[in-house]
Amino acid sequence: MKLIPFAYLASYLLSLLGNSLAGIALPLIVLQVTGSALGAGAVAAATAVPAVFAGLLMGVVIDRINRRTSSVVTDLISAGAVAALPLIDVVSGLNLGWFILFGVLGSLGDVPGMTARDALLPAIVRHGGISSERLMGLREGLGAIALLIGPALAGTLMVVFSGSTVLWITAATSLAAALITLLIPREVGDIEATRPDAAASSGWVQLRDGWRVLFGNPFLLVTTTLSVISVLVLAALQALILPVYFTGEGQPGMLGFVLTALAAGMLVGVTLYALAGTRGRRRGWFLWGMIGTTVGLGVLASLASVWIVFAGAFLVGLASGLFSSLIGVLMIERIPEEMRGRIMGTQNAITTAAPPLGIVAAAVLTEFAGVGVAAAVVTSVWLVALALGVWAPSLRTLEREPAQGDEASVRVADA
Repeated sequence: MKLIPFAYLASYLLSLLGNSLAGIALPLIVLQVTGSALGAGAVAAATAVPAVFAGLLMGVVIDRINRRTSSVVTDLISAGAVAALPLIDVVSGLNLGWFILFGVLGSLGDVPGMTARDALLPAIVRHGGISSERLMGLREGLGAIALLIGPALAGTLMVVFSGSTVLWITAATSLAAALITLLIPREVGDIEATRPDAAASSGWVQLRDGWRVLFGNPFLLVTTTLSVISVLVLAALQALILPVYFTGEGQPGMLGFVLTALAAGMLVGVTLYALAGTRGRRRGWFLWGMIGTTVGLGVLASLASVWIVFAGAFLVGLASGLFSSLIGVLMIERIPEEMRGRIMGTQNAITTAAPPLGIVAAAVLTEFAGVGVAAAVVTSVWLVALALGVWAPSLRTLEREPAQGDEASVRVADA
């Protein structure tokens, strides 16, 4: 593999692994320091809101400066915010206020960092001598690996090291991601503008134009809706319904194995797409992913037995691996180059805000109707996504167009 895609994928894995470690270790450290579950919840809530707004607003910045630079800077912000916590712990000791302050600062790097890496994808394909199908398959596969090993690694580190010391390791992964990204030549991150007046537009006008394209383009609107429904349903299942189910079964420790089954299935799915995604029609890959996810969610939501839940999670992972890889390829091809930061920043912000809504809805349903009803209602929301995927006119033709003259590009000319 050439240096450019290798450096991109390595930095992506390290950044994702750092986020995974922080997602497990930070709440545990907050609990150790404050002794309050409410404190851990306050940190999570305080960091979620600025992360959403940063995703919405920082897309304009990502569309104005070199995207390799954007990726490096956001990783450095994340690394600095995390590293400050153990440093303060050594100097004066931590309290809830410090966790909230640096949690908010770190969140300003998380969603924009994800957006900057997403915006780099077409350039990695152009300069790296790699197909978009293979690149997305490898990237999603590394994401599954991070999901597979991240929680276990975080738990091990929390046992081996005391308190906030683990956060030095978390910060080091983000720093390493930034340094590896520097191996990508700077010109790869240059933005190829298709409108000569784009740079002269104000930030608000650019943001408005990006939103106009996203919400006015049927293809982008439908695929964004599919992604939002997917993360909403999976978050409700993973964060509330399955913990309640396994606790009721007297096997709370089995929850981790369900997440492992989901990640293993995803790894199989994205590997299959990376190897064979260029063969056959894309519509077929898409429908297999949608239908497989529907069947898997139905099996999982039955809550018939622990092993059936495992099987459903594996099938969901496998099918969603196909689905997410193909959607990633289509995003590379169909989002206008000069608007990738704004459009993908908005998409990432929306998908960041969706999980809490799913978790709250699942909590209400579980409290008043029981975990079985909650599982059935939450997973039935996916049927909306299935209907959109099967019947939406904008998803009936998914093949690469010879002249790259997609619908989104036309919208840019009109914006």
